[in-house]
Amino acid sequence: MTVVVGYVPTPEGEAALTAAIAEAQRRSEPLHVVNTSRGDSLVDSRFASDAEVAAVRERLATSGVVHEFEQQVGRHEAAEELVDVADRVKASVLVIGIRRRTPTGKLITGSQAQRILLDAHCPVLAVKATY
Repeated sequence: MTVVVGYVPTPEGEAALTAAIAEAQRRSEPLHVVNTSRGDSLVDSRFASDAEVAAVRERLATSGVVHEFEQQVGRHEAAEELVDVADRVKASVLVIGIRRRTPTGKLITGSQAQRILLDAHCPVLAVKATY
């Protein structure tokens, strides 16, 4: 089994990564980090830059967790991609970061976190960033 985490270079993504590292250590399982973008990676702030990827890899190396970092561009919505990866690697848990949203914001825009919670075939750990 594997712990899968959806990573974005934001406080929410960092919180998810921290929780995922702790989960992988607790379960003695490898960690699969996924960073994805549907559009042009040069303008998508949620797609990790080379420097951000290097920082994550360094953090993972110092944690002692066996890990894999996967970046994908132009395939599917993030929610669909994470659920697909979790299925492919037979994840024991899928870790995501969530952000605070207003009630109006929830009505106007779709929620990737909600789609993951509804579609995932494994337990989902949703964590908030501390500000």
